Amino acid sequence: MSDHKHEDNCGCGHDHEHEHEEDVFLVTDAEGKEHEMVMVYTFESESQAYAVLLDRNDPEADGVIFRIEEENDEAYLVSIEDDEEWNRVVAIYNEIAAEENDK
Repeated sequence: MSDHKHEDNCGCGHDHEHEHEEDVFLVTDAEGKEHEMVMVYTFESESQAYAVLLDRNDPEADGVIFRIEEENDEAYLVSIEDDEEWNRVVAIYNEIAAEENDK
């Protein structure tokens, strides 16, 4: 999202004196390797929620976007297989990221 690095007294408005609780998700890539991913952003498009996750151990790596689906009051992440949906969601994410970078 943003190239902003959070440090003490950086003026971003966040309190950096405490540990952030993170929801960590184990995601297996195409080669079968597991990655600890952290949800960093959520957004909606066409009444559907999406989540952007970053690799907890490689924060410079590209984020991954998943669709958030709910069933029986439980939320879970689903890969986006449809090319049209993927292109739409990536375009929206890119707009959001550009706006964040302009701040």
